[in-house]
Parts: sequence; structure tokens; C-alpha cells
Amino acid sequence: MTQTSFADPSAEPSVQEEGDELRPRFDAAGLVTAVVTDHASGELLMVAHMNAEALELTLETRKAHYWSRSRQALWKKGETSGGLQTVREMRLDCDQDAVWLRVDVAVPTETCHTGRSTCFYRTVADDGHTLKLAEGVACRS
Repeated sequence: MTQTSFADPSAEPSVQEEGDELRPRFDAAGLVTAVVTDHASGELLMVAHMNAEALELTLETRKAHYWSRSRQALWKKGETSGGLQTVREMRLDCDQDAVWLRVDVAVPTETCHTGRSTCFYRTVADDGHTLKLAEGVACRS
């Protein structure tokens, strides 16, 4: 991992919540949650995690980078599939432990590894136990 230039999170809530300095609050595993939506439509695309290196690379390149918990490796979204995510806007929540990325996706049907335009392609039925496909989710053929 590379050395990062982020300021340490502040124990003082007013500094962390109202200050103008990026102070990501990484969890015990060194991660922040990243919520990703389509810049144009606002559709929820995916939820992932970023370590300090992924966050730094995302800020530097404006291409979304994440930390794969299953592979324990840095991951540039879309590098092999073509579904690169160009970051149009990045926001942090109040205590800076979650990131919201608003992105443009080069190949929308490569957002999810299942070939869909979103990882949230199923809804819970009224019975509370059954899953069904959501309407209007693009899928590669």
C-alpha cells in the first residue's frame, strides 16, 4: 500500500463533521463503505469498500478504485470488463466513514459481475421471503 496524505480523523465532532478537510474514518479493517450511483439517473449501482490506497487512486485518477475483501486486493472497477467508472462527484457522510460516488459507467451492463447494470437487481416480494427480478434492469445478452 502507498502512504496516504489524509488527515487523521478528529475526535472532536465539530472538526470531523463541519470542517473542510478530508479526514476519512476507516474502520478496524482499514475500510470505508462506498455507495455508487449513476450520475445521470441516480440509480443505485453498487456498494463496495475502499481502503486508503483505493480512495487516493480514485481522487488522483477520477476512476473508481475499490478494495476487494474477498480477494484482498486493490481493484480498479472495469479494468478487465470495460465497465470503467468515471467519478463525476464524490461526497462523504457526516462523520466521513462512508463515501458516495456519482459515476458515469463506460459499459453499464458491466457494473455487476452478473452482467447487469446494477448489483441491486432483485426485489423482495410481499411475502418477505421470495426474491424476484426488478423491472427495467439492463442485462448483457
